Amino acid sequence: MEKFNLKAKRPLIISGPCSAETEEQTLETCKRLAATGKIDVLRAGIWKPRTKPGSFEGVGIKGLAWLAKAREITGLPIAVEVATSKHVENALEFDVDILWIGARTTVNPFSVQDIADALRGTDKTILIKNPMHPDIDLWAGAVARLTNVGIDINNIGLIHRGFSHFGNSKFRNSPMWHLVVEMRNRFPDMPMICDPSHICGCSELLHEVSQQAADLRFDGLILESHICPSEALSDAAQQIVPEEMGELISSINWRADSVDSADYLKELDNNRQQIDQIDSELFYLLNQRMQVADKIGALKRDNNVAILQGGRWNNIVDKVVGSKKLNLSEPFIRTILEAIHLESISRQNEIMNK
Repeated sequence: MEKFNLKAKRPLIISGPCSAETEEQTLETCKRLAATGKIDVLRAGIWKPRTKPGSFEGVGIKGLAWLAKAREITGLPIAVEVATSKHVENALEFDVDILWIGARTTVNPFSVQDIADALRGTDKTILIKNPMHPDIDLWAGAVARLTNVGIDINNIGLIHRGFSHFGNSKFRNSPMWHLVVEMRNRFPDMPMICDPSHICGCSELLHEVSQQAADLRFDGLILESHICPSEALSDAAQQIVPEEMGELISSINWRADSVDSADYLKELDNNRQQIDQIDSELFYLLNQRMQVADKIGALKRDNNVAILQGGRWNNIVDKVVGSKKLNLSEPFIRTILEAIHLESISRQNEIMNK
């Protein structure tokens, strides 16, 4: 097959089983996915880094032969995750079209460098998943390690699979879309692919997250499929059968970046001007609020009173969150209030320790 071009198609859809378990399961899944006409690249987990030893950790190199056979049958390129230089060596032996670095590997600069060194001199397409925890510098650092060994930046793409988080959430990994926006600002021309399977952790939320990714101008999706999800040896809850995958992809609305309409552009400009004005007023009010917080800090300092007054802050949060007049989500309100609170504490701490 000719060299894979990462930027040739948008959206780029990658799908296949979380794990290659048997030759029959791998080939059947890939053939049925190809039959939908909605899949551009086939994927399968060959080596599976698991949280606990004793779990299914992949079939290893023989799975590459199954995936290569699926490519031969379907004519579609193939993709696998690599976590070590040996994995890279094996993947290159089977001429795998796309190699991706997983979240558990991106978090470790030593591992990323090991992989980068093994890739030196290749022209393969490399995708990099975000690190498990929300650290943009680690993600960007992985890109730098690849380019530093001579990998063409046009052969590098990013995968957003969500971030580990503390507390309750309907998602397995929190999307934290704002971090993706920051990463795209750093690499505006680098394709960004969303991984709804790992964000959701369950099949019920796949459409919601996939559509949100499309609305945020992602360049494609990587999703997991299995001929019998309930019997899958890894991540059963987030996989769907190939025919459902075809329906899911068909249901997503990939909207245009813009519309060449004078009326649209005029109204858009008017609304943006309103936002700019409101933002100006909003930050002016925040500045005034911080000046009052400074006065409180000085008052507490002069009277030898501690900064934190827990009951007071809890009352503020309860009052704002409980307001019936605000058409705002509670997580958004709490995020804004927490940022304001932290800034107030920081300023008061500085005043009290002058």
